[in-house]
Amino acid sequence: MTKTGFIGLGAMGQPMAANLVRKGHDLIVYDIAQDRTPPLRDLGAAVAGSVAEVAERAGVVVTMVPDSPEVEAVVLGPGGILESGAAGQLVMDMSTIAPETTDRIAAALAEAGRAFVDAPVGRLVTNAEAGTSLFMVGATKADLERVRPLLDAMGDTILHCGGPGAGIRSKLVNNFLIMGINQMNAEALALAQGFGLDLETTLKVLGGTTAANGQLSINWPNKVLNGDLAPGFRIALAHKDVSLAVEAARSFGLPLYAGAVVRESLAMAKATGDYADKDFSGIADAVCRLGNLPPPRLT
Repeated sequence: MTKTGFIGLGAMGQPMAANLVRKGHDLIVYDIAQDRTPPLRDLGAAVAGSVAEVAERAGVVVTMVPDSPEVEAVVLGPGGILESGAAGQLVMDMSTIAPETTDRIAAALAEAGRAFVDAPVGRLVTNAEAGTSLFMVGATKADLERVRPLLDAMGDTILHCGGPGAGIRSKLVNNFLIMGINQMNAEALALAQGFGLDLETTLKVLGGTTAANGQLSINWPNKVLNGDLAPGFRIALAHKDVSLAVEAARSFGLPLYAGAVVRESLAMAKATGDYADKDFSGIADAVCRLGNLPPPRLT
């Protein structure tokens, strides 16, 4: 089998799959929302009607779906990859899910003579579009080499974090810190709004000291500070990722005090109904709203 399968064509999966096709990979794609497949068909990808069809036709299957239950259903459920594929197949999950789910899937595939790689994605949707994503990979060295051509087509940085399961654990550490930074950014800008400070000058101050961070200097000016809350990474998913980190830490007795606060802030924003599907930088608007302050905008 020479085809590569790609299951899950959301905000990140769509551009990643597109880069695979553009760079010459023989791709077959599937998404439960079939209206996401035409752009890939137009680029030259084959379109499957089910997960089973992808598993039957592809030697390597990439999964990029929202959460643990979806990955488990796609890989281990009825009509899933495990049931429909063949020995020697490799599954590469690029979703952000619970580590115990990753471990369970890896074990089930190994028992069936399949290989497993977890390679969650770092950076933004714009990076996925440009083919400059970062991948945190959990795999044997042999399996990493097997998927390296795919990762090279979708990104520019491949970090081998360890064996299967190390990739997702690295991703949770990364996202945990990003969400904490976002929360502090939001509260700092809300404080600046309350003080009546000029936002552009405030950003120059923050960017000129050790308070500087990539979210505030790179992502936010293009998103929330520009009035663009179209989801690159949704607040609902940010809440999910922080919750995964907090619960994973709890399982080995590590209290994440700041993480618990960030999770509650994201839960609040998610529960308003206004913010769940907005970009995660929109936490700045949610915090300002609590203080009856105008949202921070550069335009």
